[in-house]
Amino acid sequence: MARLPLTAKPGNAKHEDGKTHYRTVWVSDVHLGTPGCKAEHLVEFLKSHTCDTLYLVGDIIDGWKLKNTFYWPQEHTNVVRKVLTKAKRGTKVYYITGNHDEFLRKFVGFKIDLGNIRFANELIHQTADGRRLLITHGDAFDVITRYHAWIAVTGDALYESAMRFNYWFNKGRSLFGMGYWSLSAFAKQHVKTAVNVVSTFEESVARECKRRKLDGVVCGHIHHAEIRDIGGVTYLNCGDWVESCTALAEDMNGKISLIQWVTLDHLNQSPKVTPLKARQAAKQAAVA
Repeated sequence: MARLPLTAKPGNAKHEDGKTHYRTVWVSDVHLGTPGCKAEHLVEFLKSHTCDTLYLVGDIIDGWKLKNTFYWPQEHTNVVRKVLTKAKRGTKVYYITGNHDEFLRKFVGFKIDLGNIRFANELIHQTADGRRLLITHGDAFDVITRYHAWIAVTGDALYESAMRFNYWFNKGRSLFGMGYWSLSAFAKQHVKTAVNVVSTFEESVARECKRRKLDGVVCGHIHHAEIRDIGGVTYLNCGDWVESCTALAEDMNGKISLIQWVTLDHLNQSPKVTPLKARQAAKQAAVA
């Protein structure tokens, strides 16, 4: 990681009436191909905004999950279509690979572009006010993901189980008029080990930026949206579209803000999706 990655070139998208335009938008950890993905909310977010440059900061497609169980409802296809539409209309799209979509890393070296979409493992983004930011998914700074892959896979399975528990637990809470509660969010904020893991990750990323003489970093990976200063380095995390539904956006002056698109509650924690098998069965029934 000694050599600096390429500096991304901005796109030139058209402004559209009724939509908020940004110079740059960052989205990460969508996990298309999993039941937990909030694809409908992401489609609405992409419909409501235009941008010159869109960074997909890793784990957009969950290859780990799809390798074992194929789950791809129409709503997930809609996300892909919306990204392709933006690329067609002038937005420069950069797909930064993550650990869940690491199968794409083998194609990065070939410098294959799909229309206005380029794949990379990491890039440098220069903001409108001249700051240079490292764009990386972040798994390279996660000791567990790098050196103990089996623990990472096991942890992913436990996280998915926790999400299923969280769904039914909140179903029960709603019956008693109680508000939505996130198990994973609680753990990240209050369980000492989880807090230490997040803190260690953030400090490791910031340290690498300082070593490369960069002004900051935009990453994902830990599903914890945040903007803060770490020893003079601007640390920015996109969050995710499994629980947080957050993104980062840069305005035309270079100011970067965190967007909380949806606050999950009992009404929208699990948008309706139609799994492929159910959709095919419905079609067959309609024909019959």
